[in-house]
Amino acid sequence: MTKIKVRVVDAYVYRKTIEGIEFLILKRAKTKIYEHLWQGVAGKIEEGEKAWEAAIRELGEETSLRPLKVFIADHVSSFYEKHGDRLNLVPVFGIEVDSQEVVLSKEHCDFKWVKLDVALSHLVWNGQKRGIQVVHDMVISNDDRMKWSQIKIPDKLP
Repeated sequence: MTKIKVRVVDAYVYRKTIEGIEFLILKRAKTKIYEHLWQGVAGKIEEGEKAWEAAIRELGEETSLRPLKVFIADHVSSFYEKHGDRLNLVPVFGIEVDSQEVVLSKEHCDFKWVKLDVALSHLVWNGQKRGIQVVHDMVISNDDRMKWSQIKIPDKLP
């Protein structure tokens, strides 16, 4: 029987500029599965970790950025993996930062700060496109759901 699993997170990192909101997209390194795929911050949830904790940890590991604001997006992505016969549910987060200075990990080989339309043209999976669109729409409209689902950022980050 197919298993349903929550084992990874997606986070769409943005910053506010005079010209509007810009999103950070990352290009996967050639050494990784799905080489050269553009994505947001993403990664596995570690043992004993909450999904939102994984999103904040992955932000630091993949970009060296620190979160200013973190909220739960009103979207859960999903994808099926033949390996393990599992359906993955992927919690999606919006993360605001106030710096554009990115230090990439070995998982990625390039990054760009881009407007939503450019991000959508680079992202491949429908779940990614829907996730970043939901984050964008919530931020642009200053949606109350951002307040209701805001994560208190721990004083001490990894």
